[in-house]
Amino acid sequence: MILTRRQFLTSAAVVTAGSVMLPAVFKRAGVAALVDPPSGDDKRKATRTLVVVQMAGGNDGLNTVVPYKESLYQTYRPGLALQPNEVIPITDDVALHGSMTKFKELWDAGLLAVVQGVGYPSPTFSHFSAMDIWQTADPTLKIRTGWLGRYLESLDRKAATAFEGMAVGGRLPKEFESSVPLPLIESVNAYRILTDGLRTDQTERRINALTSLYSSFPKEVPYSVLLDGTMNSMVESTSKLQTANAAYRTSVTYPANNSLAAGLRLIATAIDAGLGVRVAHISIGGFDTHSAQRGNQQRLLQQLSEGIAAFYSDLREHGREQDVLVMTWSEFGRRAKGNGSAGTDHGSAGPLFIVGSKVKGGVYGERPSLSNLESDNLRFTTDFRSVYSTVLQEWLGVSPDISLGTTAFAPLKMIANSPSPLVPLPRPVVPRAATSTPVTVTPAAR
Repeated sequence: MILTRRQFLTSAAVVTAGSVMLPAVFKRAGVAALVDPPSGDDKRKATRTLVVVQMAGGNDGLNTVVPYKESLYQTYRPGLALQPNEVIPITDDVALHGSMTKFKELWDAGLLAVVQGVGYPSPTFSHFSAMDIWQTADPTLKIRTGWLGRYLESLDRKAATAFEGMAVGGRLPKEFESSVPLPLIESVNAYRILTDGLRTDQTERRINALTSLYSSFPKEVPYSVLLDGTMNSMVESTSKLQTANAAYRTSVTYPANNSLAAGLRLIATAIDAGLGVRVAHISIGGFDTHSAQRGNQQRLLQQLSEGIAAFYSDLREHGREQDVLVMTWSEFGRRAKGNGSAGTDHGSAGPLFIVGSKVKGGVYGERPSLSNLESDNLRFTTDFRSVYSTVLQEWLGVSPDISLGTTAFAPLKMIANSPSPLVPLPRPVVPRAATSTPVTVTPAAR
């Protein structure tokens, strides 16, 4: 079939509220920014990267960071509470789930921070609204863009790279929603321009022809510059990722049958190749443990700790461990009491983890009280936006106001050698009430 310019412009781009829906060829390869990644001497230039690991489904925090000495913990969870021989103590009053042996190694090395009681006022127990709250950083749900998307919008677009925001998975997370186009990568093999597969010798010619078609549109035609640049960026970014993956070598053995670990290896590849990754997102699902929680959570927490530990070892082997910080989150915790089905129901506050060589290892925040519940739920002690303030200001070197619309959420001061905050670019934000939360710190063993 011969595709005319008029037919292409009629069918390929549909304008919606502030965005352009592109044809399948763009969706398959992901839409990238329009500037090439650094090369040559700039390739090894240090770029601080934040890797966000979403524990999707609502992780049970009480069986992750365990108050194993509290009698109420055992009382509330008959048959579900972990016993002293099933946990790994890290302080006098809390322990890690026994499956998280690799996290204990990170803890012993001073590379792991545990933040307790993370949540927000008036929690919702819906997966969808709770995930939106965490990903927009707005408990009122008035802001529709993502907190990391707003961070990327604040960067100098002239120095942007195709992979500055990198999502690994089947859909772009709401954290990244913004005016900045970003790649979505399910796997290295899938992140390429797909052809019919019948004439592989014709693939390069077809791609060149398609690129020429995009660039031939008159510049005065609506969206022609966008489509031309996007096509060129798509071709360049797919090529660079394929090349980086083919050249990547590591002696680190990532755990098998672990999709999180496989995705983290891909992120390590992009970081080491100097593709300019500022933020990356990856998810591990299955934490909605209404029943059969013991076995399922054990498996997932083992995958989490082994995957992140392998990722850190890989970064260290390539001299990149100083450049990367890992942060976990889950949309909510679980109820303090078991539900009678060998599981737990949707709850409120829970712990999260920060991993990196610049982390001041320890336990941060106040442990929620088991004797002061609210409708069987833990009361949060650390607002999640304080954690976001921490990674924005102390790691990425920008004012928290860029993403949060306020500087009222005090950073937790758990990252060494923090960069000086940059002056935020003026942008309209939705004002919101904010209060800082006092934080207690228990240092890790060194």
